[in-house]
Amino acid sequence: QVQLVESGGGLVQAGGSLRLSCAASGTIYGDNAMGWYRQAPVKQRELVAVLTSGGRTTYADSVKGRFTISRDGAKNTVSLEMNSLKPEDTAVYYCNLDDAWAAAPYWGQGTQVTVSS
Repeated sequence: QVQLVESGGGLVQAGGSLRLSCAASGTIYGDNAMGWYRQAPVKQRELVAVLTSGGRTTYADSVKGRFTISRDGAKNTVSLEMNSLKPEDTAVYYCNLDDAWAAAPYWGQGTQVTVSS
């Protein structure tokens, strides 16, 4: 089975920065997309950023210019650099892997990000 493990969440003051990492293990094929979603209490999960195996990136309008998604280290490891954090960024952040050969996408357990001000 594919496993996704997130790390890097925590508590930070408004204007600060955090870096989230997601490491994927298992059988993963070349055509895929890895990304980050977030979910705040009583809200639906929303896309934050996605990076395809071909190098294309997609960002939510609310994080453009502040967040950057990239490959970091191993091929199946991605990072999310979050700068100029705002209280509205507070949420549980989930790593996602969408593999073209898989029946359904994979999800990590989530990591809490809390921004105070």
